[in-house]
Amino acid sequence: MAALKPVIYQLLPRLFANYCEAPVADGTLEQNGSGKLNDINEDILASIKALGATHVWYTGVIEHGHDADYTAYGIPRHNRHIIKGKAGSPYAITDYYDIDPDLAVNVPERMKEFEALVKRSHEAGLKVIIDFVPNHVGREYNSDAKPAGIEDFGSRDNREMFFSASNNFYYMPHQQFAPHIDLGSGSDAYVEFPAKATGNDCFTAFPGANDWYETVKLNYGVDYSNHTEHFYPVPDTWFKMLHILRFWASKGVDGFRCDMAFMVPLQFWHWAVPQVKSHYPHVVFIAEIYDVNLYRPFIEYGGFDFLYDKVNLYDTLRAIETQNHSAAMLTNCWQTVDGIQPQMLNFIENHDEQRFASTFYAGDPWRVVPSLVVSTMMSTGPMMIYFGQELGEPASDAEGFSGHDGRTTIFDYWSLSCIRRWLNLGKCHGPLTDSELRLRSIYSRILNMANSEPAIAEGAFFDLMYVNYENPGFNPHRHYAFLRSCDDDLLLIAVNFSDSDADMSINIPQHAFDFLDIPEGIDQNARELLSGAFEAKQLSTTMPFVTRVPAHGAVIWKISRERLSAPVSGSAATKKAAKPKSIKNKKNQSNK
Repeated sequence: MAALKPVIYQLLPRLFANYCEAPVADGTLEQNGSGKLNDINEDILASIKALGATHVWYTGVIEHGHDADYTAYGIPRHNRHIIKGKAGSPYAITDYYDIDPDLAVNVPERMKEFEALVKRSHEAGLKVIIDFVPNHVGREYNSDAKPAGIEDFGSRDNREMFFSASNNFYYMPHQQFAPHIDLGSGSDAYVEFPAKATGNDCFTAFPGANDWYETVKLNYGVDYSNHTEHFYPVPDTWFKMLHILRFWASKGVDGFRCDMAFMVPLQFWHWAVPQVKSHYPHVVFIAEIYDVNLYRPFIEYGGFDFLYDKVNLYDTLRAIETQNHSAAMLTNCWQTVDGIQPQMLNFIENHDEQRFASTFYAGDPWRVVPSLVVSTMMSTGPMMIYFGQELGEPASDAEGFSGHDGRTTIFDYWSLSCIRRWLNLGKCHGPLTDSELRLRSIYSRILNMANSEPAIAEGAFFDLMYVNYENPGFNPHRHYAFLRSCDDDLLLIAVNFSDSDADMSINIPQHAFDFLDIPEGIDQNARELLSGAFEAKQLSTTMPFVTRVPAHGAVIWKISRERLSAPVSGSAATKKAAKPKSIKNKKNQSNK
């Protein structure tokens, strides 16, 4: 059996399982509460699985800086002046070996509660992904849960040097940390001397309010004062991070989403990833990356399984939706990643991006279908959605630190109405609106097709745009069409980004028939997979494929090539139908 095409459901447990019905802006843990790992029960996991997910990315489970007081459990109180929001950033890790206490019902048992969640997830048929944050740590990093023999970051550093190959941090010698924010006064003040470099490569004691001032940059052996590299002997930070990766892999984690992976030397990944996989070969590595020029090196040398395709496909789809860019630009997207397309992770939302339904983006969740179909079905690579996306979450709240910005906060204690109603206190299938129910049904149909249709999960791809640019029955500015094919099944997929229904006449070139081994003919039982409609459809080099596509909609016509036996009128060269050879391993089309 072929490996599943990954469909990843990202959720923040702190927000996802929080049932507070009236959270207040900038509220404390006592006021707004926090979701718990234990609340993500079997019914919830089964519902996520039924949506089409194969993986769950539990975001923000490792202990990070927060304002809540857990000193009664031996956990030091974090200074509120270097925490963003009351709940803090999940990417300001304060103990790589611990679970964030906000997520625990029984704080001393928090690691066991996480291990139980991993077990429940696996029993539900879902693999588990967590964050690995390699570039920086929280300002007050201090591990009280580290295994015996493990030393904290910076415990042996020479703080009199900006850079030393044996240091874990970068220092501003003889300078006190003085960012452009309030650090408090008296016993409440946060004091750091000498100042450490800030996580967004800010090598100064004076980071601004928009810098990642709550984090400290880790030293992997690059001297940023002269851009020299010191990788031999292997830096101490490398060994510490490899141990952390193996620690979480030993907990049953199936993959790591590696935060800002490109801000860490590629040589580290080349060294570390194979060592993790030698003990845990099933573990996958996903890179958050924003430079297409680094895509191939991070796969071929860095060893990553999947990469964010944010600056390529995501940005293009957003520009089509919000800036009137042409749908024809989608052809360039697959050409840019030709040969590595199966390693591209596609998405429309995640915790960093604005919600599709927000007024900052599309403003209407129902406009998502073309983008969702293209992201899910253009390649065999992974697809990811963000919790609440399938319900049209508009991110209309001003939660606190993050304000009203079209995103769901990662810094505040909060709760989402649509998620609360869907979860229904853990029973699932609660009182959603008719629109939310129908939207979730559309998501379910599309996401489940990612693996129920072999042509999508493992088939070949053929872009139909180059023969339709001057086609009067097709608008390449707002329409996009392509083929996916595997064994006996062929899918013709067309999407419509316009505000009007479209009667498309789609030309199919001879190259497509040759490349995909498609016989010409008429299928008396072609099925449109989104609507369930049946209709006779013809495939011909001389007659266009005709279909109606709703405004902001899509069609996915499934045609059995075995049944393409009826002659096509007017065809110059009618082909006899025959079962084609398998094309599972054919490379994606490369006509440019």
